[in-house]
Amino acid sequence: MKAPDEEVPVRFSVEDGVALITLNRPARRNAIDLATAIALGDCLDELDARDDLVVGVITGEGGTFSAGMDLKALAATGQRPIVEGRGAFGVCERSADKPLVAAVEGHALGGGFEIALACDLIVAAESATFGLPEVTRGLAAAAGGAIRLPQRIPYGHAMELILTGAPLSAERAHALGLVNHLTEAGGALEAALALARRIAVNAPLAVKMSKLVVRAAQGVTVAEAFAAQAPLMNVIRASDDAREGAQAFVEKRAPVWSGR
Repeated sequence: MKAPDEEVPVRFSVEDGVALITLNRPARRNAIDLATAIALGDCLDELDARDDLVVGVITGEGGTFSAGMDLKALAATGQRPIVEGRGAFGVCERSADKPLVAAVEGHALGGGFEIALACDLIVAAESATFGLPEVTRGLAAAAGGAIRLPQRIPYGHAMELILTGAPLSAERAHALGLVNHLTEAGGALEAALALARRIAVNAPLAVKMSKLVVRAAQGVTVAEAFAAQAPLMNVIRASDDAREGAQAFVEKRAPVWSGR
């Protein structure tokens, strides 16, 4: 009989403003079926909805981040792991409004890599491997890999990986600027949580709006970017937290954020 924890495809836990989201199908190398995609999307909804959460960390149970789509489940059911409003795997078309950090051990291949690319920051063990092998199987990286990878690393390097399907080591990914921090094997989650806590001590509304500003500024002119950020910045400037941050600075104390 399975332990109850093993029956949950995605685990969700909270500590100090950080949501830990764990893909929990180690026997399937955390491959994503429809139920897992729905569960992951639900976790992102909860992250965005809760005032006590500032940032999320996505990781995989059992030493593997994710092998991508569960092809056995697709063959058996015909159901693709696509969630309305969030796209493939419950995250690739629209991720969370709040920052996401990927903690990668082992393989992040195909859809697994695309989940990591849907995150804002990536922490990886030196032994981790990334890759978009879709072309080697007669497919294409349609869940954001071919879109996001050229935005995260130089065009030529991205095209080589996309067109050859070759693997990318964590060390090379770090050198290219894709991976923010490298750790020893087994250390990615601890380092990702430490990074997330550094984010979570900041004003929740300012953190969220900062991500939305960056998102709105992608692929547009400078003038369009400033126009897009104006209403978001107005929310921050008018917030209780902006006043609290200034007051705390004057009083030489740690700020107490309200998220408003």
